[in-house]
Amino acid sequence: MKASAFTYHKPNSLEDALGLLQNEEDAKVLAGGQSLMPMLNMRFVQPETVIDVNGLDELARISVTDKLEIGALTRQKTLAKDPTIKQHLPIMQEALTWVGHFQTQSRGTIGGSLCHLDPAAELPMVALLYDAELQVASASGIRSIPMQEWALAYMMPSIGPDELLTKIMIKPWQGSHGYGFQEFARRHGDFAIAAAGCLIKIDNNIIEDIAISIGGVEDVPRRFTECEDVLRGMRYDIDDIKTHVREPLSQINYLDDSLVTGAYRRRLLKGLLIRAIEQAASRS
Repeated sequence: MKASAFTYHKPNSLEDALGLLQNEEDAKVLAGGQSLMPMLNMRFVQPETVIDVNGLDELARISVTDKLEIGALTRQKTLAKDPTIKQHLPIMQEALTWVGHFQTQSRGTIGGSLCHLDPAAELPMVALLYDAELQVASASGIRSIPMQEWALAYMMPSIGPDELLTKIMIKPWQGSHGYGFQEFARRHGDFAIAAAGCLIKIDNNIIEDIAISIGGVEDVPRRFTECEDVLRGMRYDIDDIKTHVREPLSQINYLDDSLVTGAYRRRLLKGLLIRAIEQAASRS
């Protein structure tokens, strides 16, 4: 199929892009296009206007101040190789090994992944682990949205129709800690059936701090705070951890779809979660 007719704009500045978003009704933003273009061609979405922001180079930068700031137009391929990301967010590069293929990573952007908000998307899981802040801009000004408040519902981020995601701000964990990311898909590069990410700090064999995110199992990727609360402060013993994660895992509303049942996802997630925790602990 082909996309329905739409008006195409390619602004040369952020100000122009925000002006278009303010004045154009039923507009979609084109960044990497790895999700939008198939949806246009299959007519899952039929906007009146498409605003191509690929010319906004100021949205494709990585910098470090007191936080790591990643422009929303930064390509996945750039994130996968950037030395600053490797130093401060190595789990992001590990998660990206599961994302699509070389061709899609060459075009796909971090902002596009966060705004598309697929339940199985890896980059939102990483942002959740670090309590990232998302900066969005409109013609009226700039505001910051905590990552915990970003997902409203299935593929529905908390961003207004006249707003544009411009920057992702992440404060890396300090001190000795470990990270782990585990995923299962039908084929490498396919959407995750289940995935788990983990950051962990262990001191004198006690879990001093832990962050866990899960994806592919519910209608949105999310922080698994119920599990974190159970494990934080425990002695690190993998057999005890296996026992203590059962209750939080049982509280998840697992997806049933054409691929697998919710019961299968539950069994799968438990194994992936334990592996992610073990992997993170081995690196801490």
